[in-house]
Amino acid sequence: MVKVVADMHGSMGRNLQSRGNRILLLLAGIVAMALATLQPARAQVGSERYSSIVIDARSGRELSSVNADEERHPASLTKMMTLYMVFEALRDRRLTLDQMVPVSAHAASQPPTKLSIVPGMKLTVEQCILGLVTMSANDAAAALGELLAGEEFSFAQLMTLRAHALGMSRTIFRNASGLPDPDQVSTARDLATLGRRLIIDFPAEYRYFSTPAFRFRNRVIPNHDRMLQTYPGADGIKTGFVTASGYNLVTSALRSDVRLIGVVMGAKNGGERDAHMAMLLDQAFERMDVAPPVMARRDAPGRVLPGTPPVALQPPAMTASVRQLASRWAVQIGAFATETAARQAAVNARRLTDSGQIHVESATVQGRTTWRAQLVGMNASEANGTCSALAKRKVTCVVLRPDPGQLARAF
Repeated sequence: MVKVVADMHGSMGRNLQSRGNRILLLLAGIVAMALATLQPARAQVGSERYSSIVIDARSGRELSSVNADEERHPASLTKMMTLYMVFEALRDRRLTLDQMVPVSAHAASQPPTKLSIVPGMKLTVEQCILGLVTMSANDAAAALGELLAGEEFSFAQLMTLRAHALGMSRTIFRNASGLPDPDQVSTARDLATLGRRLIIDFPAEYRYFSTPAFRFRNRVIPNHDRMLQTYPGADGIKTGFVTASGYNLVTSALRSDVRLIGVVMGAKNGGERDAHMAMLLDQAFERMDVAPPVMARRDAPGRVLPGTPPVALQPPAMTASVRQLASRWAVQIGAFATETAARQAAVNARRLTDSGQIHVESATVQGRTTWRAQLVGMNASEANGTCSALAKRKVTCVVLRPDPGQLARAF
């Protein structure tokens, strides 16, 4: 009897101890979760594929990083390197923007996203560039690789050699597009290095990455990079996704003459990726003593966020009252939440350049009304000169051809 009671007491003690341990573990978990919410944006996103880095574009100094040197699949961030090679060829006069790019069966067979070009078709180098920076066209990437190296795999080898020369020591390319290949790898640090070199080595060509949309074969193709619309100061550069990588993003943003480059890899979805990038950049700007923008834009009904107005998603649909002016070349400065803000932007641009006529119009994109600021009534030379002058003042703009709403060039 005594033994039974003793056993009962021992069992109860062990149960109480076990229950106490479970309570302690639960409390520890709650504390850990609470502490995690207090951490800055370094907290994990997505899965074990996650990595990130933010650098100062001017000095290359690292401002924050998580797993920045771990190998990841770059997905369509690969196209940044493809474009670097194209921009080098343009600079060295091995290519011209209006040069025709032949389309092979291999290039045309690439899976979406794509421009849906067919074998035997030809398009210009500039059209290929715009296809890469807006919709991340895999067929256009392969066609450019073949143009420069004869075949895509040979081009990928050249990409790898050039990447290593730029200091991207842990990067290997196997194709021009970023389509799945187990051996195609890079790191967040290497991709930040590439973003920085694109900006430093090709400042004029870099502006292609802020192209809001372009027209190709009677289609208006919007830019997939939502940061151009939602993050104040963002002006490029590239999104990416394959199943093996998760959602990737490289973003550059300029505020108060401070430019940052951020890389996020391995997020669960595009929304999480973009929100996390915004937090990382906000923290880095704060660390650089850059004040938040003072202007306001309406992001959702009843909600006003700090920042500059979003960039237009697509070229404007011209109204009948301005068709005569629209038959000539124009410069679009941006899309704004209110008519007042758009008109002020157009007035400011007119004061800076003393060219064109001020024009503001409304448009609805994905159920959201914006107001577009433009300078209209110019010829080709005047429009290109106006946009170039604005770009030197760090004002993003696009040149529109006489065909209503057709993008000619981004600055």
